[in-house]
Amino acid sequence: MNAAHIHLLLNHLPSLGALFGLLLLLTGLMTKSDDIKKASLLLFVLAALVAVPTFFSGKSAEEVVEDLPGVTEEIIEEHEEAGIQSLIAIEILGLLSLVGLVMPRGAKPTPSWLVILVLLVSLVSSVLNYRTANLGGEINHPEIRAEQNQPTDYFWASIKLNSV
Repeated sequence: MNAAHIHLLLNHLPSLGALFGLLLLLTGLMTKSDDIKKASLLLFVLAALVAVPTFFSGKSAEEVVEDLPGVTEEIIEEHEEAGIQSLIAIEILGLLSLVGLVMPRGAKPTPSWLVILVLLVSLVSSVLNYRTANLGGEINHPEIRAEQNQPTDYFWASIKLNSV
């Protein structure tokens, strides 16, 4: 197992944690269940904790893949920059969620303003995590890169032949 493998194993946890936490929070809001809301907050805290080693394992993973065919420094740097944004967002989410877990005393529910703030930050975090994950996939999967989604030269050549 190398650094790239470790990074690949870890990177799914914050992304899926943020997404499932968001879905769980929405469920808690719809059902008005404080227990489900608290479970989502806990999931956000856990996702934020795992995001730290996920981000820092990326540099070692870069050293493993940077010389592979089709892998460019530009693709890696774009993924890394997105990773910084994702890390900041999920750490803010984790901190707010931790506050939401420890703030209420006794049987009091988490304040609704804080739940709404966590919901908004989780939406931002999920979008940023999706973007980072997609850019990470592009590093070693050229078939999903944006330029691969453009019509191929074969396509344009067939149009030119048909119009002659």
